[in-house]
Amino acid sequence: MLDHGMKQQLASYLSNLKNPVQLSLSLNDSEMSQQLQTLAQELAELSELLTVAVITDHSRQPQLRVENLAKGTVIGFAGLPMGHEFTSLVLALLHSGGHPMKLETETIAQIAVLDKPLDVEIFISLSCQNCPEVVQAFNMMAAINPLIRPVMIDGAAFQQEVKDRDIMAVPSVFINGELFGQGRMTLAEILNKVDSGAAQKQAAKLNEQQPFDVLVVGGGPAGASAAIYAARKGIRTGVVAERFGGQVQDTMAIENFISVTATTGPKLVASLEEHVKQYGVEIISEQRAVQLVGAEETADGYIHVELASGAVLKARSVITSTGARWREMNVPGEQEYRNKGVAYCPHCDGPLFKGKRTAVIGGGNSGIEAAIDLAGIVEHVTVLEFADSLRADQVLIDKANATANIEIITMAQTTEVLGDGTRVTGLNYQDRTTGETKHVELAGIFVQIGLVPNSEWLNDSKVALSPRGEIEVDAHGATSVAGVFAAGDVTTVPYKQIIIAMGEGAKASLGAFDYLIRTPVPAGKSVAA
Repeated sequence: MLDHGMKQQLASYLSNLKNPVQLSLSLNDSEMSQQLQTLAQELAELSELLTVAVITDHSRQPQLRVENLAKGTVIGFAGLPMGHEFTSLVLALLHSGGHPMKLETETIAQIAVLDKPLDVEIFISLSCQNCPEVVQAFNMMAAINPLIRPVMIDGAAFQQEVKDRDIMAVPSVFINGELFGQGRMTLAEILNKVDSGAAQKQAAKLNEQQPFDVLVVGGGPAGASAAIYAARKGIRTGVVAERFGGQVQDTMAIENFISVTATTGPKLVASLEEHVKQYGVEIISEQRAVQLVGAEETADGYIHVELASGAVLKARSVITSTGARWREMNVPGEQEYRNKGVAYCPHCDGPLFKGKRTAVIGGGNSGIEAAIDLAGIVEHVTVLEFADSLRADQVLIDKANATANIEIITMAQTTEVLGDGTRVTGLNYQDRTTGETKHVELAGIFVQIGLVPNSEWLNDSKVALSPRGEIEVDAHGATSVAGVFAAGDVTTVPYKQIIIAMGEGAKASLGAFDYLIRTPVPAGKSVAA
């Protein structure tokens, strides 16, 4: 299962184990069971603190459980945890064996005092780049608190269970048998949901924050760049975001980031966050901005950013870099069947439609890339494009046209998503040339029709927006409100690219600094670092 180089690397990692860990196996006569047993034995050969035991007391087979018998902690992997989930397995071994976690002391304490049993089932696909974050979050909780017992379940290995539960999106998390959530979730978000008083405590703590010189709203590439440029000026800088990395977290392949031949969104985001933290920037995650009040409207002379939690952050200047999100079709049935066949991430959810008929809505680069990716998994892909021609790069169009199980239909307007009450069964579209309504039978619909700026939180402010909802900025990144700047995909700047967003973030930060040195601090309120 593991080559020589991988074994050497793992042996180095596993030398950090401090306590014995047992790999408990529940097997059947499948080939996957043989592979899982081989994997467990190869891991055990790399550390004297790892042992293997074959047991028969849990239902899903094959399954591996990482157990600290002395502490009573259990972390399960149903299926073969390879692909993106191999890292989850390695971390489970390290954390169960006493290797320190990269968590704040107060977070560890919060997890340790949770007093209700949580049986957690996490349905994943091994190609999903969002799934490991969720799996690893619950696994860390389990390594701290034995009342929490998670199991990662590879949907491809347990297809009947996926079908019985009508799971149409990953990750899908069930706690004590009830659906807890779907999609990417951070540890902080999970804790806010399972710990009833967490949100109120965090809001109270945030209200005690001293004003920032620069507060960046949004943690994508533009926000990270803005924060770094501000912090390098030696001023008090903060970032508040629902999730650090934004939409880039959901990007599988990045091949046009200059000087980096190829990377993935999660890897780039991890590097961005590490870089930001090196400058002592305060990162406030899992917080959504809901309103901005300009300095001229507040009694203390600071700009106020109000959060959904009820907290209010104050700053002399604000850079909003809240990015954009996938555009929805806004047709009947879309919301009803969201995560029940209607999906927006082909990399995450594509494997759930193995051998089935699917559609991709949109003929731009994202749409054609999605069709090509899906074609290797599903039975057939129908691409529906509203215009009379595809908008993707020619190299992608050529590849799609050369793929036998991809069908491209132009001049097609999707009008309705159809289903049987539990899952998608098809869609209707209008032929824009003839006006005729046509039907396509399918199991999955992947929507790839562009972006919508995340600017709704500014609707009640005086920040000028374009007719498309983008923030209007000048050559310095300044908006129509004094001290408020903006950068990235949420603005009117054309070409929504990572590298452009980073440049715009730097420019907005320099603009904000120029504003600060020319604007007096509210009387008696100096906050310079």
